[in-house]
Amino acid sequence: MRTLPRLLFAVLLLALSFTSPAQTYPSRPIRVILGFPPGGGGEILVRTIGQKLTERWGQPIVVENRPGAGSNIAAAELVKSAPDGYTLMYMPAALVVNPYLYAKVPYDLAKDFTPVTLLASFPLVLVVHPSVAAKSVAELIALAKAKPGALNFASIGNASPPHLAGETFRMQAGVNIVHVPYKGSAPAQTALLAGEVQLMFDTAVSAVPNIKSGRTRALAVTTAARSPLFPDLPTMAESGLREFDLDGWAGLVGPAGMPAEIAQRLQQEIAAILRAPEMAERLASLGADARGTTPDEFRRFIAAESAKWRRIVEASGAKID
Repeated sequence: MRTLPRLLFAVLLLALSFTSPAQTYPSRPIRVILGFPPGGGGEILVRTIGQKLTERWGQPIVVENRPGAGSNIAAAELVKSAPDGYTLMYMPAALVVNPYLYAKVPYDLAKDFTPVTLLASFPLVLVVHPSVAAKSVAELIALAKAKPGALNFASIGNASPPHLAGETFRMQAGVNIVHVPYKGSAPAQTALLAGEVQLMFDTAVSAVPNIKSGRTRALAVTTAARSPLFPDLPTMAESGLREFDLDGWAGLVGPAGMPAEIAQRLQQEIAAILRAPEMAERLASLGADARGTTPDEFRRFIAAESAKWRRIVEASGAKID
């Protein structure tokens, strides 16, 4: 009879050995590192999705802000984290740009991340302070040419798509405007509202509230086609800058070595959340297009974006020490 407990114990051990990590995931809070200060569009997106995940799983999604260096600081924190699915990172487009701008970055884009899903994509919007005497891109270009070096443009940080959108505008329009980087969308918008800078390219998610309230004036979107959120707003290409086709995006990644089944479970849950009509409407109201791609699709997307932004950076000649 003594052999029976031993046999049961052996069966239990065998069963546990076949238990997938995803079957018990998550069993504790999940940390999402965000490379921007509080109050920006990225935090709105993460917290909105995180709330839905908490409702489904009963585990908190904790946002940890690690702003600075174009999200390089956040990436460095992720890279040294355990690949168990309990530390994730909000991945902005800046992280595919940084390797071509900085002499050194704390990650290898192809080796140090486990792609989970592309969360959303969104147009960038060219906005100006109401005091700027320009009601169109053409008028803004004329103003900048009449006053070389007098106009400052804000960005959400060095190497960010808004920064490079400004550099692309500067090159294509042939104007002398001065870049002023901030640590995120919220402080950049604050500077614009205060008149410390005169213009900026920002994500629609962050720009919409101030545009709707009239505190900033939108001149154009940066995508190839007009945005459903701003159907009357022309594109930069329609405004005369024919090769202007840029957008922003955001995804979710874990550190290298994270179990594929956990990445797949996260993606499936998030994709289901993004497909819900109320979530799609919420994101659309912010100017974002819900995505929810598979890990493999997101991996291929990152590679394609890396190649695209390399061409843009090399053409701009921009570098950051």
